[in-house]
Amino acid sequence: MDVNKGLPAIDSRRDLHVWIVVDLKMVPVPEKAYGNFFEEHCYVILHIPQSPKTTQETPRDLHYWMGKEAGAEAEAAAGTFVQHLQEALGGRTAQHREAQGHESDCFHSYFRPGVLYRKGSLGSDLKHTQTNVYNIQRLLHIAGRKHVTATEVELSWNSFNKRDVFLLDLGKVMIQWNGPETSACEKSRALALTRSLQDRERGGRAQLGVVDEEAEAADLVQIMEAVLGRRVGSLHDAEPFKSVSQRQKANVRLYQVYEKGKDLVIQELATRPLSQDLLQEEECYILDQGGFKVYLWQGCRSSLQEKKAAFSRAVGFIQAKGYPAHTNVEVVNDGAEPAAFKQLFQRWSKELGRKKFSRTGKRIQERLDLGTLHSQPELAAQLRMVDDSSGKVEVWCIQDLRRQPVDPEHHGQLSSSSCYLVLYTYQRLGRVQYLLYLWQGPQATAEEIKALDSNAEELDLTYGGALVQERVTAGSEPPHFLAIFQGQLVVVQGSTRHHGKGQPASGPRLFHVQGTDSHNTRTMEVPARASALHSGSVFLLLADGVSYLWFGKGCSGDQREMAKTVVTAISRHDKETVLEGQEPPHFWETLGGRAPYPSDKRLPEECSSFQPRLFECSSQAGCLVLSEVVFFGQEDLDKYDIMLLDTWQEIFLWLGEATGKWRTEAVTWGLEYLKTHPAGRSLATPIVLAKQGHEPPTFTGWFPTWDPYKWMSDQSYEEAVQDGISCLGTGLAVSRITAEVNNFQLSQRPADSGAAPSTLKDSPDTASKHDPEPESQADGCSVNSTRVSCSGPINGGGLPRERLMHQALEDLPPGVDPARREFYLSDSDFQDIFGKSKEEFYRMARWRQQREKKTLGFF
Repeated sequence: MDVNKGLPAIDSRRDLHVWIVVDLKMVPVPEKAYGNFFEEHCYVILHIPQSPKTTQETPRDLHYWMGKEAGAEAEAAAGTFVQHLQEALGGRTAQHREAQGHESDCFHSYFRPGVLYRKGSLGSDLKHTQTNVYNIQRLLHIAGRKHVTATEVELSWNSFNKRDVFLLDLGKVMIQWNGPETSACEKSRALALTRSLQDRERGGRAQLGVVDEEAEAADLVQIMEAVLGRRVGSLHDAEPFKSVSQRQKANVRLYQVYEKGKDLVIQELATRPLSQDLLQEEECYILDQGGFKVYLWQGCRSSLQEKKAAFSRAVGFIQAKGYPAHTNVEVVNDGAEPAAFKQLFQRWSKELGRKKFSRTGKRIQERLDLGTLHSQPELAAQLRMVDDSSGKVEVWCIQDLRRQPVDPEHHGQLSSSSCYLVLYTYQRLGRVQYLLYLWQGPQATAEEIKALDSNAEELDLTYGGALVQERVTAGSEPPHFLAIFQGQLVVVQGSTRHHGKGQPASGPRLFHVQGTDSHNTRTMEVPARASALHSGSVFLLLADGVSYLWFGKGCSGDQREMAKTVVTAISRHDKETVLEGQEPPHFWETLGGRAPYPSDKRLPEECSSFQPRLFECSSQAGCLVLSEVVFFGQEDLDKYDIMLLDTWQEIFLWLGEATGKWRTEAVTWGLEYLKTHPAGRSLATPIVLAKQGHEPPTFTGWFPTWDPYKWMSDQSYEEAVQDGISCLGTGLAVSRITAEVNNFQLSQRPADSGAAPSTLKDSPDTASKHDPEPESQADGCSVNSTRVSCSGPINGGGLPRERLMHQALEDLPPGVDPARREFYLSDSDFQDIFGKSKEEFYRMARWRQQREKKTLGFF
């Protein structure tokens, strides 16, 4: 296709479409090659979210990607294609400009387990990947944590460093070399990408070796030296990892873009925090996020000419600011703003408007049967209720830096100058679950808050690390916390009945009662003065043996009835009901005289349309660094991760089981995230600490699907390396491989470079000739001296199922790899037993393959 011809066909049932720009035409990329990008080309990527909730109104993302060696003509053509596609797809499409090595998190989220940058161009044969090609030598530099990239580099020891992972790809053998400073997380992610390449480009047949310690993998190092020569000198340090901290991302500025005569004017309007009403639908605006990313927002009534000039205006802004040419650019349309853009503003309620209320003022959602929450985690997450609050409650008050139990009679009476631990025990899916609330009074000292944390850790150890911990502050308690006290939560100034230190407040006392039923009500003591009143609420005034129950004009009948029940826990004296505007003189005298107070009838709070967002947390130079995973699922949670899930009303910090030493930093990261958030978030936002295997439904409900048994079958990095372990064989096999390496090097000529440097393409019948032979896999060896995973047998298909299923190792036919015995089934038997083709099976995650093999007797 060229720019003057029709657009390519788009299958709306597929979530991802990728095209490469070749000779100024858009050529579709086969799905098997998704994630491979040639550096001399530009690409166009279209993402259409696929889920049961997807509609015609669901925003889409359209990217054009520029290879670092791509020419200006190809870049201009890609930009034109994107513009035409955007016009055809309509206004609910966001446009992204991506540069190699500096892509957005949204872009990387499409390609898992990673992105491969390939040298050179696609070539005239338009072969995006070479399946079953064994006559190859290349070195890939694999880097990144959550978003992994592999880049072809010079075939030399000079390319190596201490921190990163490198993959030496020799066709039949792939050797992953891990730097001495590489973390287990990076090794694991690199291994996932290595295996993906092994499956996609070698059909799973290449042997895979992993070098963690060179002294323990002498055979593999011998093969590497046959290609790279003997290493001279020590490894050099890796280049400093450049990432953008949250502090930099918090520096947002909004500019209006308009034409004045023949000149384009960019005028600064506001800085953090931004409000949504600054965006007018007739105008266009540039939002600069700390030079890290530039958004151009187009109002729905802006002119067509302005919309067509969006990218050029944004690029001109980057140049004027002196930002790097690779700065990410995103064009956002009015009404189709992505979550990342909306969260740069304090509020965003344009799409959803106000919550639905019944005539009595009670939220409709509260009438739902809370007993169904166990089976509906999505509902539990939205309501912020792990269950119906009928579980066991235990309360401790922090006194003298230790926790002291609170009598059940006084569980709901908390002091604003103290800290409390509230342990809630419930059952879900037949298992006992624990939720520990760390409640912090607004007048608590720093020493008491520190003691609250240490006592929570002690309690967690007592329960074997099974406690989900949620930090809450007075006045910002989540619905479930209020529900477990059945509407009787009262926060007082000074001491409570169970609290020995200090004295109760003297003189008149004023209590603000907020809520409509036993699941959403809290009562807080406020300063006893008239300015504390509000026409939309209920207040209790105590003074000189007299109790006044004051009803504002705007309060509902449900509020009044609930207040009558609550105030009995504060005072057992008779209450005199007082309506706003009919107060006796003594009422005002007790409050120190009349004074202005808010008299509007408080409207229901607006429902934010912020979508949940998931980030991987790390730290660099003492600053929090976050990598977002867009379109996330449970598979994006890894045992080596600390992940932050922002649902706007709560912050969840998910701790993988291998992140023990970082657990103390997790809450600090949560607080830093709130402090540096561009929208100026409240520091009272609850922070929940959830550990792998102990996730509450208020967390799991935000994921499209959740398998509670997934963690039982997940592999560690060490297990993944050993999975299906076989060996290269004896020294004879190593000698054979080094001989093939030398023959390859002798055969190389300049004309052989073909589609990409260091790659020779096989003829159609070459693949079978170069397949590894069965004898080399049957050789004996010590698996401790060389860690090698031979993920695919050399030949397969045709053995009877009864000779492979439920067989002991010694009973398997000669030459069969015990770890891949299912491969030796015929295609028809495989389809009949597994319910899918071999290609579909080997495309699955390793842990899923292992689980099916165990179930069906092939393990």
